[in-house]
Amino acid sequence: MPPPDEKRRRFEAIYAANHDPVLGYVLRRTANPHDAADVLAETFLTAWRRLDDVPPDEQTRPWLYGVARRVLANHRRGERRRLALGDRLRSDLADEHAGEVPADLRPIMEALDCLPERDRELLTLVGWEDLDAGQIATVLGCSRNAVRIRLHRARRRFTRELERRGALFEMPMHQVRVANGDHV
Repeated sequence: MPPPDEKRRRFEAIYAANHDPVLGYVLRRTANPHDAADVLAETFLTAWRRLDDVPPDEQTRPWLYGVARRVLANHRRGERRRLALGDRLRSDLADEHAGEVPADLRPIMEALDCLPERDRELLTLVGWEDLDAGQIATVLGCSRNAVRIRLHRARRRFTRELERRGALFEMPMHQVRVANGDHV
């Protein structure tokens, strides 16, 4: 095994002599420059790790092309898996959220959609995620007291939006407690 300085100098010489040609090879075989950069980096990382296996002189570039070819194949397999997973997730989400919002909930969702994002976030953290003030404070990076104040104001704005839509209705007692902030 050569000394570290000699190893580094050899790799730098290989990199300098072959970077542009290997980059061109990879660019012509990838969809975008970001993928090409990833493949190029992995190719030269392999060359560094296997420096003792890199053939000398005129055989270096073909060897690097072979490494790049295998890295590209792995990249394509990974991309196909990512695309298949994305398709599967989109399908699962579409199935899970298929159909329209029930008519009795539509005014509530419309009222919620009319609120500023910060109000929606607070109300959904309480109502959908069932978090308490301390947990919400952690999520938002603020104090429990700030959460309580913001939540009180958000609930007031939400109630006004519901009233505007004629969507106020009788709620079971546990929902009244939540709406009044007894659990938060």
